[in-house]
Amino acid sequence: MKTYGIGEVSKMMGLSVEAIRYYDHAGLLPFVKRDSGGRRRFTEDNIQLMRMILDLKRAGVPIKDIAYFVSWRLDGDESLAQRYEFLDQHEMVLEDQIKQLQDSLAYLRFKKWYYKTAFAAGTEKIHLLPDSKQVDPNTYQEYEQLRRAGNSAKELGNR
Repeated sequence: MKTYGIGEVSKMMGLSVEAIRYYDHAGLLPFVKRDSGGRRRFTEDNIQLMRMILDLKRAGVPIKDIAYFVSWRLDGDESLAQRYEFLDQHEMVLEDQIKQLQDSLAYLRFKKWYYKTAFAAGTEKIHLLPDSKQVDPNTYQEYEQLRRAGNSAKELGNR
């Protein structure tokens, strides 16, 4: 079975050697064996586990919770339901975060279109109710009509 040193894994994963050592000390890499010189030797399975750890970390899962998940792997089949529920719960959290980001991106793209068209007209007043700083509801409707007509939000906001 092919094994890899910590430097090789560092390059593969785009992580510093120190980060990998931190994950090991935090209990996230209990399966990593050491050679006769005490150096960590990583297998393909260890690297897959690290990819999962990084995905969970990017999803906002605290290191402590990731350590629980990893420890459940040591329990074998007894913890299958726990591991499934853990991932299911974090999937829902991540989907909510993605939805919020998509909503934020959609609004940002609307505002880009708003300012692009105001700049082209030489005034923001084209989007405001007369004698006010309030956005005219027709502005939102105009933008939505453009979207329904097949224009992408990104295209509408780009110059």
